Amino acid sequence: MTASRPLHTVLGSGPAGTALARELVRRGRPVRLVDRSGNGPAIEGVERYAADVATPEGARAAVTGAGVVYHCVNVGYHLQVEAMPRIQEAVLGAADAEGARLVVLDTLYPYGQTHGEVMTEDTPWNATTRKGRMRAELDARYLEAHHEGRLPVVLGRSADFFGPGVLNSTLGGAVFPAALTGQPVPALGDIDLPHSYTYIEDVAAGLATLGEHPDAHGRVWHLPTAPARTTREILALVEERTGRPIDLAVVAEPRPFGPFDETFMAEYAEMFYQHTEPQILDSSAIEKAYGLVPTPLETALAATLAWYGELLAAQH
Repeated sequence: MTASRPLHTVLGSGPAGTALARELVRRGRPVRLVDRSGNGPAIEGVERYAADVATPEGARAAVTGAGVVYHCVNVGYHLQVEAMPRIQEAVLGAADAEGARLVVLDTLYPYGQTHGEVMTEDTPWNATTRKGRMRAELDARYLEAHHEGRLPVVLGRSADFFGPGVLNSTLGGAVFPAALTGQPVPALGDIDLPHSYTYIEDVAAGLATLGEHPDAHGRVWHLPTAPARTTREILALVEERTGRPIDLAVVAEPRPFGPFDETFMAEYAEMFYQHTEPQILDSSAIEKAYGLVPTPLETALAATLAWYGELLAAQH
């Protein structure tokens, strides 16, 4: 790899990692996409690579030759509190040893309950849940590694994902197929509260931009996110685009639904406050700093519905 075109290594081939790999290729970057199997559909310009980055040896192999490493790894929801710290330790050590910059995909969990206050990068970290405290502790360690001079690190926080390829989301596989086929569409909590959702392509654009700008490092950024709407308003936009009335099924309390089984919902219960108070994310900092513009919700929903329509057609 030449110094002018360093390898960009993406750890995790879920929706975010895959979208990011495609975005980096569009930007002319050499890309390695890493997961435990190394399998998956071929993506032009992307080298697929098999490694278990929860181990020091696997992480080291995965990032060999990388100038920038993107940590988009996730694990089963019920395994996160145990697994994510171990993955962090391996990835930090590997990126440090390689002399790479590290870009971390992050959640809003460290903020905890905000009682409807708009979330900015200056919002206090007041998490009280197990997963929120775990994420806050990880983030403190990432920033500590940066400020101690071990390696450059930057965090990109996203609201709930949605978009092509995103199945396991509250605005995902339980919603769009049902909306397209006339089945009951689940909606969590109080659907008349504003709730930010981040389009997966904006997640990718934000992370790629952070990876291209060393001046961004050493802090948290909110990834580009369209202005919050109520979940009811978002479902009305879906209804307009399908031309089919939505059969709304409000899930007022944590219980299994759609792709979210009993194991998942038992773990998610502590996070259900996200659906009983407004979740409003302000991403103006990254927009102003790097000229990023979030995809309008109408455009993003149309693309998402088109992807799900193709998925449904392929299943028949």
